[in-house]
Amino acid sequence: MATEVRIPELGESVSEATIVRWLKDDGATVQADEPLLELETEKASMEVVAETAGRLSIVTPAGARVHPGAVVGRIAAETRAEAAPPPPRVEAPARPDSARPARPEPPGEPPRPAVERREAPRPDTERRPSPAREPERREAPTPVAAEARVEVGDRPKEPAARPPAAMPDGDGAADGRAAGAEADVERVPMTALRRTIAARLVQAQRSAAILTTFNEVDLAELLALRRRHRERFKARHGVDLGFMSLFARAVVHALREVPVVNASIDGDDIVYHRRVHLGIAVSTPRGLVVPVVRQADRRSLAEIERAVAELAERARNGKLAPDDLAGGTFTITNGGVFGSLLSTPILNPPQSGILGMHKIEERPVAVNGQVVIRPMMYVALSYDHRLVDGAQAVTFLVRVKEQLEDPARMVLEV
Repeated sequence: MATEVRIPELGESVSEATIVRWLKDDGATVQADEPLLELETEKASMEVVAETAGRLSIVTPAGARVHPGAVVGRIAAETRAEAAPPPPRVEAPARPDSARPARPEPPGEPPRPAVERREAPRPDTERRPSPAREPERREAPTPVAAEARVEVGDRPKEPAARPPAAMPDGDGAADGRAAGAEADVERVPMTALRRTIAARLVQAQRSAAILTTFNEVDLAELLALRRRHRERFKARHGVDLGFMSLFARAVVHALREVPVVNASIDGDDIVYHRRVHLGIAVSTPRGLVVPVVRQADRRSLAEIERAVAELAERARNGKLAPDDLAGGTFTITNGGVFGSLLSTPILNPPQSGILGMHKIEERPVAVNGQVVIRPMMYVALSYDHRLVDGAQAVTFLVRVKEQLEDPARMVLEV
């Protein structure tokens, strides 16, 4: 009995997926819990694994769009005879030609007529073809014969284009330029994930009153703290002490003071979230995704760092589940890893705020009346001005700056 390979539930509000590729060939032997195919939805990529061991039969090819519950393959249990190696082959002794059976003709070919053996004609009786009939002997069909074999509604293939001669001025030159331009481009269909990213970005621009406020942060104290405790932190918790967990902690403290930045608009209502579900933007080969660290306000630095590392790894390997991307209340994006010095991040609907981190750059700044070199970072807060006032946005960003410039405040919660 064969086990059906079905498309699993794809998550809330997701009703369609695309089979990106099959990880096993048709007819291949698979093991239980072995990945079979890779799916891509409008929110994430995921893998479907085999429920049982057996021989795979692919029903739906790669590139097809499928719905939850659809049967895309079957796994047939292998019998012992199939699993056992074939017995050694014993060659039979050669038979004489008279006892050897006639070899059947290949299927689809008519039997070949017997060839009569005739004596070679004498020179005086040899018949030579007339010169007028000589053109009838040809190896390939003429264009007229080729057209006669084309089905109704089909068009015969055009012969290969010859190198163009000098193009005349006017329409001919324009046609040549158009053909050359088309040859210089490559068209590929947008993936479901890329289509969703494009649609959500346009939705954010149209539906929200997006405004961005900026500030700069002196990270000298934070970098010194990280250098002093990084090795002990890693030995104790098994994860590196990165910047994302420290920025996440600063954001959590700032959201406690300005909770409206963690809220969202639902129709005519304002929805205030009691928990901080922090979205972390991750760049993958398929596009930008924002997995969510649940209840970041209840997690320690080590727990946040571990969650961020796990989600980022799964995102790059295309193994995020739909629930990993749902329910975020605030987002952090780090363009600094690509060298961005300053940007205006776009909201992730229906959220009302997103913090943009950027490149750390040593710059001369004035400290206590002296010009000194400091590791500085520009930070940007984009917010929905329909819900968040300018004073609230600026206050939030200043609180983030204060926490990062004096990390002891994050520990003391002051």
